[in-house]
Amino acid sequence: MESLLYVGVGGFLGANARYLLSLGSNHVLTPLLGNFPYGTLVVNVAGSFGLALFGIWFGARTGLSPQLRLLIGSGFFGAFTTFSAFANESYILADDGRITLFLLNAMLNYGLCLLGVAFGILLGSRLFGAA
Repeated sequence: MESLLYVGVGGFLGANARYLLSLGSNHVLTPLLGNFPYGTLVVNVAGSFGLALFGIWFGARTGLSPQLRLLIGSGFFGAFTTFSAFANESYILADDGRITLFLLNAMLNYGLCLLGVAFGILLGSRLFGAA
């Protein structure tokens, strides 16, 4: 039961962080670059990077509680990133006949999230000496 509390607190923080970053990203990028689901892309890339970096940091330290992993890894980053919003926005783009934007959204989310993980692992390995 205690584990649920840690995941829940982390999830509350992650969901609110996602909402604020997504809102801000859309507010800044849409007027500059046109209508596109920037907010979801930004939070998914940032979350992929952050979770990888946290995983390396956590793995490099002994004595850290498993509750911290639940709070940050499962809770915060689980709620921060959003595959369901990505899938829904992609479907809407395709359904609206905006196939180029649909494909761009899919390629950017998958590609940049994988790069985010790779960069998080690389940076974490250099900063914390573990891989």
